[in-house]
Amino acid sequence: MPESKNVTDTVAVAPEVAGGAELAPGGPDRSPRTVRPPAAGTRGRTAIADGVVAKITGMAAREIEGVHALGGSVARALDAVRQRVPGGRPNVAHGVSVEVGERQCALDLNLVVEYGVPIAELGQAVRGNVIATVERMTGLEVVEVNVAVDDIHLPDDEHTSTRVA
Repeated sequence: MPESKNVTDTVAVAPEVAGGAELAPGGPDRSPRTVRPPAAGTRGRTAIADGVVAKITGMAAREIEGVHALGGSVARALDAVRQRVPGGRPNVAHGVSVEVGERQCALDLNLVVEYGVPIAELGQAVRGNVIATVERMTGLEVVEVNVAVDDIHLPDDEHTSTRVA
C-alpha cells in the first residue's frame, strides 16, 4: 500500500529581485545595497510521510514510564519474532495509527501498561509527550491523541511460586 505524505507549503512574500533574493536598502551615504539570500523556507516544500509521524508517535509514547508495549497481541507477537531474526528490529509504529493532513494530524495509540500504574495519569502523560514531540519534530499541529489501553502487563509469577522439596 503506498504511503501517503504530508506536504507543508511555505508561503513566500514577493521578493524584490528574481531568484528570491532581497535587496537591502543602501545607506545614507549612498553606499551600494547588499543582496541577502532568501530564507530557506521560500525555496521549496518539505514532505513528511505518515510512517514518519507514526514512528515519532511510537517513540514518544515509549518514553513514558509505565508503558510496557504498543499494539495488540498479534502485533507484539510479530515483533518478538522479528527481533529474533538476525538484523531484525521491532516496528516502533505498531499500535499507532495516524491521519495526517496539510498542517494537522490526529493520532491513535493502543498501549499495554505495567501493572500498578495509574492508567488515567499515564494516558495524560503519554498524550502530553506525544503532542510536544510530534509538534516539535514535524511542525504539524496535533489536534487529538486517542489513547486506548488494550492490556496490562502483570509481574512475573515465577519468583513467587513455592518449591516442593
